[in-house]
Amino acid sequence: MLHLFHSQLPFIVNLLILLLAAKLLGELAERFRQPSMIGEVLAGVILGPSLLNIIPAAGEIKVIAELGVFMLIVLAGMEIEVEEIRNSIRGKNLWIALLGFIIPLLSGIGIGLFFNFTNTFTIFLGLCIAITALPVSVRILMDLGKLKTDVGQRIISAAIFNDIVALLILGIILDFNDSSKNIKDLTFSILFTAMKVAIFTLVLVAAYHLFKLAKRKVNIVNPRMNAFLHYLRGQESLFAMVILFVLVFSSMAELLGLHFVVGAFFGAILIPRSMFANRDFEKVQRSISGITMGFLAPIFFATMGISFNFIALDNFILLGVVLFASFFSKIFGGYLGGRLAGFNHAKSLTLGLGLNARGIMELVIANIALANGFIDVPVFSILVLMALLTTILTPSLLKEGFRLIAIQDKKSQDTYT
Repeated sequence: MLHLFHSQLPFIVNLLILLLAAKLLGELAERFRQPSMIGEVLAGVILGPSLLNIIPAAGEIKVIAELGVFMLIVLAGMEIEVEEIRNSIRGKNLWIALLGFIIPLLSGIGIGLFFNFTNTFTIFLGLCIAITALPVSVRILMDLGKLKTDVGQRIISAAIFNDIVALLILGIILDFNDSSKNIKDLTFSILFTAMKVAIFTLVLVAAYHLFKLAKRKVNIVNPRMNAFLHYLRGQESLFAMVILFVLVFSSMAELLGLHFVVGAFFGAILIPRSMFANRDFEKVQRSISGITMGFLAPIFFATMGISFNFIALDNFILLGVVLFASFFSKIFGGYLGGRLAGFNHAKSLTLGLGLNARGIMELVIANIALANGFIDVPVFSILVLMALLTTILTPSLLKEGFRLIAIQDKKSQDTYT
């Protein structure tokens, strides 16, 4: 009866119901000091097959959800500058970034091998456990007032590294020919994929150096760019230019067999901000944030909730193992990296706790895996649940971690005095 009901609803009515529910529950989540993403996913769970089953995750809504993925990645990339990427792999930070990614990745791969999953799915599982959602980490640290602290900056640096490496691996495994039957085919597939990644990397490096050169000539470039923008008569011309710029890299990634999110992420990082007035660039950033967080992202997260099926959670052993590994491997990886980087126990533990939120990026990767048929709905539901739980629990755990740091710092001061 409900299935028949939702199949007869016009697209625009489905969109209205979905957006209204997502915004209402997102607002409710914010009132409980949780990311609005939690409420938006729960809206989809309520409206999807888990409960009411009145809206399908198909057709035009799926297209809007894809646009939501694109804009979320652009927004995340615009929060990062190339210098921050360098900082994430410089000196002792490298230990935190590496171990905070490699240990969870290996734990996910170990789970896949133990349960005899396919090679591609095993790597996807490792990526979903290893990822740290940069936008979620930034938001949590801002809410706690710890973004500019030493530990806060290390968490952000490691999260940037995690996201970049995960997206590069994502692009490779999506292009990898899993049907290769012999060593020759396997070798050719690996070399061909590596060549395409190398080409894309060379384009990124060339673009970076070109914009770096333009930055040195800022007194020449900026007036000309501003004159060009004033010459254009269309509204929001700079907004269109930024989106077109990112779409060029997304299209290039797609043509090379990588996923468009890889190109969108790096394209957004490479946006030549120095060519625009700060006021104009911030206006574009606000416009992108408004469209994304006000409309496209809630639809994407609600669609994730619709794709989630509570009834499909029948493998409780796998669910328990994935949840255990996702929490403790990430915390242990961050802790071990912090200790090797020279931090004390409290700060190292807080680093691990701060890297534990998956949120947006993990849902994007899980969605790509489901769309490409690498995982099924039951496994996808496990990954969505893992993303939700790690995101919900991280703020309170991180708050406790910073409390332990304050206690240890006070003890050290008392001992010193």
